[in-house]
Amino acid sequence: MNKSELIEKIAADAGISKAEARRALDAFTKAVTESLQEGDQVTLVGFGTFSAKKRSARTGRNPQTGEIIEIAATKVPSFKAGNKLKNLVDDDGHG
Repeated sequence: MNKSELIEKIAADAGISKAEARRALDAFTKAVTESLQEGDQVTLVGFGTFSAKKRSARTGRNPQTGEIIEIAATKVPSFKAGNKLKNLVDDDGHG
């Protein structure tokens, strides 16, 4: 599902226009992004938690030249699914 399809689904399920659904989705993604940038996490009980995790510096390899390179430490966004979401996605319902 891409963003346009998600907007259509939100609009249909919530009984709102696509324009309203787009604004709501954009506001949600902006709020999550800003929270992560500030070092906070966003927890939606039953759905999951968005957070920013630290990735340590490490060595890597340039795939074109094979040269060993140093990769700097960075923060990366992370999502951990909640139990309810895990169970709903589980095919046999026994997650």
